[in-house]
Amino acid sequence: MACCRNCLCCHCCCRDEEIRTPEELTILGETQDEEDEILPRKDYESLDYDRCINEPYVEVLEGMNNKKAKKYEAVKWILVFAIGVSVGLVGLFVDFFVHLFTKLKFSLVGKSVEECSENGCLALSLLELLAFNMTFIFIASVLVLIEPVAAGSGIPEIKSYLNGVKIPGIVRLRTFLCKAIGVLFTVAGGMFVGKEGPMIHCGAIVGAGLPQFQSITFKKINFDFPYFRSDRDKRDFVSAGAAAGVAAAFGAPIGGTLFSLEEGSSFWNQALTWKVLFCSMSATFTLNFFRSGIYYNKWGSFQQPGLLNFGEFKCVDGDKKCHLWTAVDLAFFVLMGVVGGLLGALFNFINKKMAKYRMRHVHPKAKFVRVLESMLVAMVTTVVIFVASMTLGECRDLATPTTNNNSTTLVSLNEDNINSTIRQFFCQNKTYNDMATLFFNPQEVAINQLFHQDGTFSPVTLTVFFVLYFLLACWTYGVSVPSGLFVPSLLCGAAFGRLVANILKINLGMDIYSGTFALIGAAAFLGGVVRMTISLTVILIESTNEITYGLPIMITLMVAKWIGDLFNKGIYDIHIHLRGVPMLEWETEVEMDKLTASDIMEPNLTYVYPHTRIQSLVSILRTTIYHAFPVVTENRDNEREFMKGNILISNNIRFKKASVLTRAGEQRRRCQSMKSYPSSELRNVCDEPVAAVVPAVEEGQDMLQQMLERRHVPYPNLYPDQSPSEEWTMEERFRPLTFHGLILRSQLVNLLIRGVCYTENQTSATQPRLSYAEMTEDYPRFPDIHDLDLALLNPRMIVDVTPYMNPCPYTVSPNTHVSQVFNLFRTMGLRHLPVVNAVGEIVGIITRHNLTHEFLLAKLRQHYITI
Repeated sequence: MACCRNCLCCHCCCRDEEIRTPEELTILGETQDEEDEILPRKDYESLDYDRCINEPYVEVLEGMNNKKAKKYEAVKWILVFAIGVSVGLVGLFVDFFVHLFTKLKFSLVGKSVEECSENGCLALSLLELLAFNMTFIFIASVLVLIEPVAAGSGIPEIKSYLNGVKIPGIVRLRTFLCKAIGVLFTVAGGMFVGKEGPMIHCGAIVGAGLPQFQSITFKKINFDFPYFRSDRDKRDFVSAGAAAGVAAAFGAPIGGTLFSLEEGSSFWNQALTWKVLFCSMSATFTLNFFRSGIYYNKWGSFQQPGLLNFGEFKCVDGDKKCHLWTAVDLAFFVLMGVVGGLLGALFNFINKKMAKYRMRHVHPKAKFVRVLESMLVAMVTTVVIFVASMTLGECRDLATPTTNNNSTTLVSLNEDNINSTIRQFFCQNKTYNDMATLFFNPQEVAINQLFHQDGTFSPVTLTVFFVLYFLLACWTYGVSVPSGLFVPSLLCGAAFGRLVANILKINLGMDIYSGTFALIGAAAFLGGVVRMTISLTVILIESTNEITYGLPIMITLMVAKWIGDLFNKGIYDIHIHLRGVPMLEWETEVEMDKLTASDIMEPNLTYVYPHTRIQSLVSILRTTIYHAFPVVTENRDNEREFMKGNILISNNIRFKKASVLTRAGEQRRRCQSMKSYPSSELRNVCDEPVAAVVPAVEEGQDMLQQMLERRHVPYPNLYPDQSPSEEWTMEERFRPLTFHGLILRSQLVNLLIRGVCYTENQTSATQPRLSYAEMTEDYPRFPDIHDLDLALLNPRMIVDVTPYMNPCPYTVSPNTHVSQVFNLFRTMGLRHLPVVNAVGEIVGIITRHNLTHEFLLAKLRQHYITI
């Protein structure tokens, strides 16, 4: 006999010799393995991606002719284009001020270093650099205090949102302002972070907010445009905005579309693909147009497609024997993919440990402690950069001869490049500091140097740079500032690839193109960290404008992902898991098909009748936290079968046991809740004496039989026409429930607030009718039941919920295999999945929590124990 502990009873009906497994205890929340502990115990709410086909929505469809439908579709295309343009302008804003602040900082500090190198006042130069960086980081950290969701890259949160999980505040206007402004100060402050990840988050916020034509932060922004105010429509626009963010960051519209498909959206369709691609193209076009005009004064030339441009990979003119890569190089690319996967797994492991430490020891403290941590990271990073450049950098000649097996080429650096990218810190004339050249430049410039400048960095410099950048970037990702991970990973991997190229050229004398190995190293490390494949391949190809790199990049990324997956998950999935977000993977494991819907469903149901008194609705809403309720009627036709005891609610005795216990306990909770109501009628409903709590079941005695022999106070007028009587037996009170539909908590609260009800001497036809616009007017923040003034309600009034419920939700049989349940739930974007038996009786309900990997794994192990 399985352990049947019920949360509504004060006793446990397990025998003494029975011991729960750790997995069972994990499900019950009594214990948790420390290694896999989900630190924030927050119950995330799901999004309503499935359409509620109720009467108000049907009325909208009936009033929609072909002409109106075409206008509706045209408005969608206009909004998609507006989202793309807006994301491009946001990228322009961030890039412009990052460029401005960085140029100002490096020019002043560089001049100070050159002067102090001769006068011996380098400490003053370090203080100037610290002042710049710590001021910028302080501003960014304070912005995150205003809106904590603005911290990090935002990709884990957007990925969770598109998977169907509601993250509070993730797509708000205030989050957008703190994110966009904070990331430019973070990048300008010298931290090892990128602005490309936050651009994806900003794009998603623009996609979520622009079609709403209203703002919660600025309440004056509220236009009468109720057409796209639903989770389903918002999801599509968020997908387009996130793709536009990728396109603006890398100049890769196709890569952005694939990123939204691979990493973001769980629910996709053909029409959405075209809209997302158009939005990405619009963002790339807008950013390219303005950047080309501002930086090159060539309006319309389109020379700057994205915030991060890898430059052009090509051989020196006149060298016909030069090649970007050969078939022999593929073997080295595979090995680099293996190393990249190992390094990425190590990066994720260390970062996970740091994130857990922050959640346990930093976040519970006062908020200013997070600011101090950010300032500490900024200070350490600044000191490391300065000291490493001063003590570990090598002074190298400005013109370096590069000797290949076939030809000798002299790489000369013109004066503009010297002034803009070469740093001569602590070196004599006509030489430059290779370490300072990497550290005292924007990260995008350093990446281009590693990709395209030949023979300018020593192996020792590259090794030290890689180690320092690896450790500091790992420490930085997760502090309370807006921060991305793409550019630091690319730069760290490019140093690794350039180091490999130097070893092959200098030590082994191979004829290779160093820039190719730097690119492959960047792809290997980034793939080992984020574990993306197809979208990252296309992003890197579009960023290089070199289709011949497609095969080596794809092979490297696949190998890096396979190796990394042997040890842990990608960095974004790790942070999603640490936040306790119930993410649904693409598919379940084959072994999970040993389970059925009846094994994983929640059998303890809270339901409403089609015609329910206000007092009962208030009691249900005040005593439960469920977001949807089955609408049922009692199935009296099956009463004879019910009395036999062998054909019960779900044709299974254990479901009936749980139902009896739950519904009896629910009655007691509702009575206790209604005694505190301001209405005297509601207080007096439960004045009758309530039977004592069911005592512990004696060993060997059947619990169901004992429950059926006892009497309990009936539900307080749950159904106005058939109110239970005290003379009813237990089997009369708990008849099987015929399922008619689902109604959401937000809909019930809306009906109560708007007074949608009728009296006992009237018919339901006299009940006021709400339109679809009135039902969605308060989206996305519907009022709560605790905001309702109960003194204004007449508890004897009756609410007819049938016009507003969803009469045709997706349902499954109790015998449906888990893989079928999972595919239906995920592909249809469901929030609740009722389990209905062959005679139309609801026996349970499945939610997102019941399909998470941890829950299924625990249930599978319980299944083996039972067998």
